[in-house]
Amino acid sequence: MDSSPQSFLARHDFLIRRLHSLSGLIPVGAYMVVHLVTNASVLESPAAFQKNVYTIHSLGSLLPVVEWGGIFIPILFHAIIGMVIVAGGMPNSNQYRYGANYRYVLQRATGMIAFLFIMVHVFHMHGWFHADVWLENVANPLGGAQFKAYNASSTAGLALQNYVWVAFYLVGVLSCVYHLANGIWTMGITWGVWTSPAAQARASAVCTVVGILLGVVSLGALFGMRNVGQGEGLQEALQVEDQLYQHKVESGELVPNEHKRTQPAESNEEELAVVKVKEDAK
Repeated sequence: MDSSPQSFLARHDFLIRRLHSLSGLIPVGAYMVVHLVTNASVLESPAAFQKNVYTIHSLGSLLPVVEWGGIFIPILFHAIIGMVIVAGGMPNSNQYRYGANYRYVLQRATGMIAFLFIMVHVFHMHGWFHADVWLENVANPLGGAQFKAYNASSTAGLALQNYVWVAFYLVGVLSCVYHLANGIWTMGITWGVWTSPAAQARASAVCTVVGILLGVVSLGALFGMRNVGQGEGLQEALQVEDQLYQHKVESGELVPNEHKRTQPAESNEEELAVVKVKEDAK
């Protein structure tokens, strides 16, 4: 009989698995839904998306606390525990050929893809850390920190013009969507919400609909953002962003911060003149 002491994870397996399951829904899953819907507001207009970004950044000094406490730390916890769980199990789709088992394998595969995607995405758009020394010497030279909060749609759109990035985001976002939608179903089983085959079938149908809807929203956000970074759409976005920035600065709602902008207002004059000529010609 093996009398060796159990590891911390083994001793607290029940609690850790439930915390892992819960963190996947709240706050990680909830944040993902809000993030996708916010990004999809660019389909309404660059102004709508920019206003949403201003609302988020109105948290000021509380924003890093919210980001780390409510987003990054829960994501890291969920991802690390997920990796531990994956390391302790073997996919068995070749032995048991039925739908639930393939969902089991896909859940773990998309979880690993999603974690890699999130890490690269945060670096690509935000550079991981906001310290100027880090941004200037590490993030920017490596092509990171492309997103500027006060030029939200235009910078995000420009960052998505490369087809390789588009393909990467397409796979990553859809992996996140599948992992959340199927994760809701598995969470219900873990927590004993649906235990009978009939209840599980109904829950599966609902989660499938949720996944499809989130997939549509995510694709709309991705390609809507990319379209803003092209041609006249880019020029119009820059104009709107500049007008909103100047209005907020003049009204005292915003402290001037050129680090969160692509360029000062006056350097947009040539681009804005092109937009005006086109508008006058209509």
